[in-house]
Amino acid sequence: MSDKLNLLDLTRDEMVKFFEDIGEKPFRAPQLVKWIHQFGVDDFDKMTNISKSLRAKLQETTEIKGPEVITEQLSDDGTIKWALRTPDGQAIETVFIPDGERGTLCVSSQVGCVVDCAFCSTAQQGFNRDLTTAEIIGQVWFAARRLGSIKTTGERKVTNVVMMGMGEPLLNFDNVVSAIDLMLDDNAYGLSKRRVTLSTSGVVPGLEKLLGRLDVALALSLHASNNELRSELVPLNRKYPIEKLIPAVKEYIKDSKASKKVTIEYVMLKGVNDTPAHAYELAKLLKDLPSKVNLIPFNPFPRTRFETSSQRDIDKFGEILLKKGFVVVTRRTRGDDIDAACGQLVGKVADRTKRQERRQKKIDVVQLSS
Repeated sequence: MSDKLNLLDLTRDEMVKFFEDIGEKPFRAPQLVKWIHQFGVDDFDKMTNISKSLRAKLQETTEIKGPEVITEQLSDDGTIKWALRTPDGQAIETVFIPDGERGTLCVSSQVGCVVDCAFCSTAQQGFNRDLTTAEIIGQVWFAARRLGSIKTTGERKVTNVVMMGMGEPLLNFDNVVSAIDLMLDDNAYGLSKRRVTLSTSGVVPGLEKLLGRLDVALALSLHASNNELRSELVPLNRKYPIEKLIPAVKEYIKDSKASKKVTIEYVMLKGVNDTPAHAYELAKLLKDLPSKVNLIPFNPFPRTRFETSSQRDIDKFGEILLKKGFVVVTRRTRGDDIDAACGQLVGKVADRTKRQERRQKKIDVVQLSS
């Protein structure tokens, strides 16, 4: 690994401090941020408004190093999935979803995921580490360059970012927030706060820490209408149960200018959480929380015990919520032919939790006893 400072790791404020520390004027910071993020330049010699002496100094001590692409897969519906290699040889996945003029990039925040949601393929891979700021914003930087969105017109562009890839964003708080700062920075990507969404499985301290620090759209991976079921599907619920989670979400969106409603993500699992009784219970749970509900058909993966709810049951569930006054959207599955749909991202994880090993032992025991 290189001992040079990767400038993708720095927000604009951190870039200002970097230049001050090396005896340069602070105005160099927005110049460099623009070259890196707006123009996608990684060659100091092409930064024509920076002196040759400063370019030489930067070349000697710093670098602009984005992720290395391992594979690129294109779905029949236009979705693109990239496997990107991290400096330590592991792999994360990033997905671009085009929809008319809208281009949404699904970004990962960790190598694997520690939360271990029962219905998520990423969780089966275990967890290794948090991604750095450079590795998070590097996914946006890579995608923008790859899609030809920099200094071009009429081509696919990243217009929206969702922190819904591998990992739990609020368990990598500082690096995620720094990366989002760059997404919102007018000198970098200039995205509207309404076009950046952070999705969490319910890390209450992280939600509380966000207050006054970051204002972006919020999505909550709820997936159940009561504590007993949610603790089975989302083990984090045992630490931060619904009665603690809902007030924290309500407090975050109360003064938000990005969105006055939280998006409730609800994966539809056949015979598990998709009955009319669950729908009525969910409506009661959310009655005082400004929200819209996103029903997500489950995307199967190898050796899962879950099945996708029937379209009839999904429609019935949604109709109950609609009659209760909720905005309800059933997510259209995108990229499932390349395993890029919700809950299918896996990457390559050197699992520190030994989760993969434990699961394989269970499978072996079952096979031996059958």
